Amino acid sequence: MLEQKKPPKSRGFYVKMKLLHKHHGTIRPQQDKTCCFYSYYKWILWFSLSLYFFSSYLISNDPNTEPTSPETTVSNSKSSIVSRALFESTNATTAHGELKNLKFFIYDLPPNYNTDWLTNERCSRHLFASEVAIHRALLTSEVRTLDPYEADFFFVPVYVSCNFSTVNGFPSISHARSLISSAVELVSSEYPFWNRTSGSDHVFVASHDFGACFHTMEDVAVADGIPQMLKNSIVLQTFGVVHEHPCQYVENVVIPPYVSPESVRNTLESAPVNGKRDIWVFFRGKMEVHPKNISGRFYSKRVRTAIWRKFNGDRRFYLRRHRFAGYQSEIARSVFCLCPLGWAPWSPRLVESVALGCVPVVIADGIRLPFPSAVNWPEISLTVAEKDVGKLDKILERVAATNLSAIQKNLWDPRTRRALLFNGQLQEGDATWQVMVSLSQKLVFCWKVALVSAVTDMVWYRCQNQTQRGREESNDAIGEAVIKQEETRHSTLLVYGNQ
Repeated sequence: MLEQKKPPKSRGFYVKMKLLHKHHGTIRPQQDKTCCFYSYYKWILWFSLSLYFFSSYLISNDPNTEPTSPETTVSNSKSSIVSRALFESTNATTAHGELKNLKFFIYDLPPNYNTDWLTNERCSRHLFASEVAIHRALLTSEVRTLDPYEADFFFVPVYVSCNFSTVNGFPSISHARSLISSAVELVSSEYPFWNRTSGSDHVFVASHDFGACFHTMEDVAVADGIPQMLKNSIVLQTFGVVHEHPCQYVENVVIPPYVSPESVRNTLESAPVNGKRDIWVFFRGKMEVHPKNISGRFYSKRVRTAIWRKFNGDRRFYLRRHRFAGYQSEIARSVFCLCPLGWAPWSPRLVESVALGCVPVVIADGIRLPFPSAVNWPEISLTVAEKDVGKLDKILERVAATNLSAIQKNLWDPRTRRALLFNGQLQEGDATWQVMVSLSQKLVFCWKVALVSAVTDMVWYRCQNQTQRGREESNDAIGEAVIKQEETRHSTLLVYGNQ
């Protein structure tokens, strides 16, 4: 069914893993002089390269910012993000150059792994549909290669979110582990590429509540953990938090949930982002008056219930508990859009608010937001601590009286909206493009490591294939980096927790 092609070319991803092999054995006397010269040269080169990369890192990272605990903040400053596994550039202006030579091989899996699911139209339109959108965009993009031996990354297109429940209509992902396991078994038996790297250059999508843990309830997701076969791979997932969490103990890129770009364009045709906004605060969605205790947890940690009880009678707050097909038009009419957590921290409201020009009010402690190098979240959104939801009116009044216009100006930049939307074909600056940029930055860093490896006999795959302990330790670095925010003269710092 699947054919293996010719032996690896020199450009292969892991053919270049080890640029210089160490030959063991006894050195003959006549080679002593040459060996001494080689050793001296090797250590001089190693020292020079190490000094260069260490200096570059120090220059590009500000050591003076202080970490803060989760709190209610509003800021126009730029945040400093340090990758959990790799030092990722925060400069997206070089994206075109980074993608120029990037190569993706897409496995041609049998249709039961992906396209068969598309018989249900919801599969390509619901909030988990990024797995479909990314696959489609890659198939027609210039980064695709039909020669797996020249590929930098391997995309495994498995749709696990399209099995909709006949009871409540929600996506059921109980089959996800077995489907992905079957796909891994197939590609590892038919191709050599998985086995040569243990899958560390293979990319999967997990656009569900708790990402690669493949369960909608956090307690079960944590207990099950990430499937063993994925622990060396790269996972594109909507779930991300700044603190340690078992569902991100894998090399990952945080991506936005899927929102139809066609629906956004249609809404903006009748309600442009700079149009009239007659709703001050908006939220439509599940808000339980009496939240049920499920497995020791309450939906939204009772945050939505607190919002409903406190502000349902406030005419400035447009709160609705029932579905409405045209709710995007309500977002386009709103100044502030509440984005509280559900079972998981992330929500499609975050993308919809940004895309339609409504200032997102993020209420999800510790959330990691997607593509921070392309979307300057502190300058376009507000963050309110879960404990402070009862003070939303005072917080938003303060923002409206100070820097709302500056936030809206940044928010309405078309590049911001573009970075969070997945299109059917890859477009420069869109969400799939940002995924490619994130992956290319990881690749660039690995090549720097490989260059140093040439004189220190380190093996290339160590750059990608980290141990779980290393991931856990670097998770703390992410937590500190993401919450760093430098106060500027345009920012307002609101801390109500201690009042």
